[in-house]
Amino acid sequence: QKDVSEMCDQGVEDVFVFCTRGELVRYRVPCLLEVYSQNGLRVHHLPFPDGGAPELPQCCCILEELQHCLQNQRKTVIHCYGGLGRSGLIAACLLLQLSVSITPGAALEILRELRGGGAIQTIKQYNFLHEFREKFEAYQETKEWLSERSVSR
Repeated sequence: QKDVSEMCDQGVEDVFVFCTRGELVRYRVPCLLEVYSQNGLRVHHLPFPDGGAPELPQCCCILEELQHCLQNQRKTVIHCYGGLGRSGLIAACLLLQLSVSITPGAALEILRELRGGGAIQTIKQYNFLHEFREKFEAYQETKEWLSERSVSR
């Protein structure tokens, strides 16, 4: 409750949670999402496994929602359990999406300067980050092709 109060006092409006419901139960905060909501925070519960990376469509959804919050100048927090792996990965992907000039290595370096050497914790996350831009562009092209095709029918 103290942490939630502090977030509210800091003006946080949105919170992105990447922990699964099972993790929240395991870490003895089974009602965390509800507590966030009860305190006026807009909850974006978009879980994916610890040590893993989201599927690309889920990652794109997370990034779209994050960009919407940022464009509307909403103070936003993203978190997983430790704040290094999943949160770090999403933050790095956001940096790549916001700047065409930043490299995956530079995004990783920024995160490790801010969060420590443990940011981006697994090979799976590291590979996802380094392949993100290429996969994202291919995914966007597929979405555009599908939407154009449905319009022409």
